[in-house]
Amino acid sequence: MLKLKRLVKEGQKPEVLFIGCSDSRVTPDLMLGTKPGDMFILRNVGNFIPPYKHDEDFHGSAAAIQFAVSVLKVKHIIVCGHSHCGACKSLYHDIPDDESYIHIKTWLKLGAQAKERTLRNKRFNTEEEMYRVTERNSIRHQLDNLMTYPEINKLSNEDKISIHGWYYDIENGNIYVYNKENDQFKPIEEWKYNA
Repeated sequence: MLKLKRLVKEGQKPEVLFIGCSDSRVTPDLMLGTKPGDMFILRNVGNFIPPYKHDEDFHGSAAAIQFAVSVLKVKHIIVCGHSHCGACKSLYHDIPDDESYIHIKTWLKLGAQAKERTLRNKRFNTEEEMYRVTERNSIRHQLDNLMTYPEINKLSNEDKISIHGWYYDIENGNIYVYNKENDQFKPIEEWKYNA
């Protein structure tokens, strides 16, 4: 309670932007043991990141990303995908041509390259393995989209912000970290947030 009162008085100063899925089974604070004020959290379907686009349309995810980076000055961005992701699975199924699905159908286009990479590389034996590979490929693709934001690209090149790709296994709670140099996901050793 005291921390919440302090946060109201002093405002928020999170060092981490956590971009995760809206899936009700993915709860960032429980995953990481963080408290109010520790992370600025963006959740959407599939933890997808639309590429940067300079126009005056309504861009909720992009606005949250820009707010975290340009206003809150976060030092870390975590893009966290997860196992059994409904958005990634939906990439392989037809979405009805119906007005009640129009925004879902459009949003899922942000996962198309992950699906294409999965089918091109064929590193799976079953349908379920295909979904797990797609989930990881989606993280790779969303990290690429994140780097289309000019300010993030600039700060990353200047080593003023760190970008992390994580894969959360909801069955056992394990987190795997993406290493771009070897294009592999490895178990996380430790993640400590120092408030």
